[in-house]
Amino acid sequence: MPLAPGRAPVLASLAKSEPFGSVEEAWFWTMAALIARRDGARLSAGRGTVVRPCEPDDVVKCLDRLYRQRRIELHHARVMRIWGERGTAPNPRFASERGDLRLWREAMERLDFPLRQKGIVAGPARGMALVEGAEVIPFPAGRA
Repeated sequence: MPLAPGRAPVLASLAKSEPFGSVEEAWFWTMAALIARRDGARLSAGRGTVVRPCEPDDVVKCLDRLYRQRRIELHHARVMRIWGERGTAPNPRFASERGDLRLWREAMERLDFPLRQKGIVAGPARGMALVEGAEVIPFPAGRA
């Protein structure tokens, strides 16, 4: 059935999409897609086993915006690219990776908020995971 003029096909509903559980998961997925694209794969939305609420370019645009706002610098982006291509974060047990780990954590913390705002990442905020048995107690009204 042909589409009416001016109508785009709907590939997947955002209501059925599954946000990432962490900013790292979103970044590794993005890097895997960018590597596949660089190697000649043709990527299309809604074709994977899990429908995501974004395209890889959406994550890159958030990173670019942080860079233009001077919240992320070139050395952060370099570390993100290197470790993103490896598919793992720097390991604090290796002294040679500790400098990269510091930059990695800074970059992930800064990328976390914009990805949450766009609904790309859900789950506990970076560094805010609850300890088992802990509870969240809200501030009384009028205090913040």
